[in-house]
Amino acid sequence: MEYKFKSLYSEIGGQETIDKLLAAFYPRVYTDPELRPLFEGDMEEIMRKQRMFLPQFLGGPALYRQEFGPPAMRERHLPFEVTPRRAQCWLRCMKEAFQEIGLYDKPAGFAFYDRLTQVAGIMVNSPDRE
Repeated sequence: MEYKFKSLYSEIGGQETIDKLLAAFYPRVYTDPELRPLFEGDMEEIMRKQRMFLPQFLGGPALYRQEFGPPAMRERHLPFEVTPRRAQCWLRCMKEAFQEIGLYDKPAGFAFYDRLTQVAGIMVNSPDRE
């Protein structure tokens, strides 16, 4: 599906919307038993990095690159066991956060979430364990 926007960053409402999204998303991640082992660090620092990454990911300012260099997100996540089940849990938490802030039903919000589903698949680096 193709979307026509100036940038998803501007279409979703910029940094203000990203901040709302992260405030709704991270408490879910930190209480999810499947995801909690992946997010054992300081939530504020993890949120700060995500707050810098998402604008760049959405066509806005390259804040993450300025501080950390190229995102190379798959490589940065290799030390963590990202399974298909965990990717789905991450997406569920993200979808719930999108819905909470009213972003999921907007065309730009849907396009943003669609891109995140692609990223979740790329991040998988381990099989599920039964």
